Amino acid sequence: MNYNSMLKEMKTEKNYEGAKAYAMTPELELYSAVVTASLSDTFYEKQDERVERIAQLISKVSPEFVARLAVYTRTQMHLRSIPLLLLVELAKVHNGDNLVARAVEKTVLRADEIMELLMCYQWRNPSDGIKKLGKLSRQIQNGLQRAFNRFDEYQFAKYNRDNLEVKLRDALFLVHPKAKDEQQQVLFDKIVNDKLETPYTWETELSALGQQKFESDELKQEAFRKKWEELIDSRKLGYMALMRNLRNMLQANVSIRQMQKVGYWICDDESVAESKQLPFRYLSAYREVEKIDSVHTTRLLNALEAAVKYSASNIEGFDENTRVLLASDVSGSMGKLISPRSTVRNFDIGLLLSMLLRNRCKQVVAGIFGDDWKVVNMPNDNILMATRQLERLANTVGFSTNGYKVVDWLLEQNLIMDKVMMFTDMQMWDNTGRYKTFEDSWKRYKQLAPNAKLYLFDLDGYGQLPLRLAEPDVFLIAGWSDRVFDVLSAIDKGEDALSVINKVEI
Repeated sequence: MNYNSMLKEMKTEKNYEGAKAYAMTPELELYSAVVTASLSDTFYEKQDERVERIAQLISKVSPEFVARLAVYTRTQMHLRSIPLLLLVELAKVHNGDNLVARAVEKTVLRADEIMELLMCYQWRNPSDGIKKLGKLSRQIQNGLQRAFNRFDEYQFAKYNRDNLEVKLRDALFLVHPKAKDEQQQVLFDKIVNDKLETPYTWETELSALGQQKFESDELKQEAFRKKWEELIDSRKLGYMALMRNLRNMLQANVSIRQMQKVGYWICDDESVAESKQLPFRYLSAYREVEKIDSVHTTRLLNALEAAVKYSASNIEGFDENTRVLLASDVSGSMGKLISPRSTVRNFDIGLLLSMLLRNRCKQVVAGIFGDDWKVVNMPNDNILMATRQLERLANTVGFSTNGYKVVDWLLEQNLIMDKVMMFTDMQMWDNTGRYKTFEDSWKRYKQLAPNAKLYLFDLDGYGQLPLRLAEPDVFLIAGWSDRVFDVLSAIDKGEDALSVINKVEI
């Protein structure tokens, strides 16, 4: 069955607001649910409900698709926990070959993911546990054996933490990796005997400093300033740690020489590419930095703007003749935090992705919608600043999800667009009581603009759509990473999201 024939089988149902919607195929729903999952509650769905839905969907699609999706979400979408859940659930329903082991080997990219995968296995197999090796999936064990051979002492020591339910030593005994040489056997013996050398990391250095006693607050502040400067000079901080600690550095009054290094480091193109940061990480850092009154604040804000622009630099398909409308959903449901530990909301992600696109467009209309649709005009150069400006306007359009008003506005203005892009959780309805639908408005717009294409960016993965994807020129893209633009490029070349996943090697 090809992609288009599958889409034609989409069934109608009601969305969470009681409006007409279309169910996705199992493959599309799994893709959408996974790349938008933070393993925490969403506005309409609890964490356990999302996990159980993912588990049920895995049983409805091919094992090869699940394995490829796990590798895709880890290596291309840069997610960490959800790919491990996919592997654990796949191991429940598939055996008889080495598919799971190959997927584990390609998905586990950091030493701590060995322990996290085992903890996920224990969570999803509570009756088995993992203290008995015989209860651990043989294929997961085989994949982890290969993963153990990948890491050195520094990488193991960095994540050798006592507060984990499954510790590194436990993992070694459970997995029984075979050392590839004598040197690695020495390393495994160090793990067994808890003799790994304490790594030089920003956490260990600051923790040791925090345990010291100082005669005055001034001496303590001076000690932390020097420590931050030492960490910056050592380049042992790591890019994500650098981003998370910009505010701390400013508050510690780090010297201009080191802050210049930090600024160059943040926007160094190779560092940005290697860090594989999700775009909203830059937005989070931007928010924290702009709160601090410092002579270095502007330098860091400029560096963050330069860094996030690299996320947009490879977006294709937007020449000077391409007319684009970008509409970001800022309704009540989109205001939900993506996780309890984050300050980022779903609509922040939609706004940022839309501003990344706007930076590449020559002919563009951008705005926000809730009860109403509002066009917001601004220069397209500063991506993070523009996102922050849109955030502050979010409560000016109401909290419903009247997406049809975006398309009705195009009809009223008689504007012909080549691409209409909606960043939303797909829970569209009409709070006016007139039962107007996005689907009807789009059909009318296609009469005015028959070549227009609609791109639905799903940011919450509920498995529902406001119209059939089988309609001409209607496409689904899901996720929070700038890599969603790779899918966008594939669509313009006649492919789709599923074909991108199915190209992943396992």
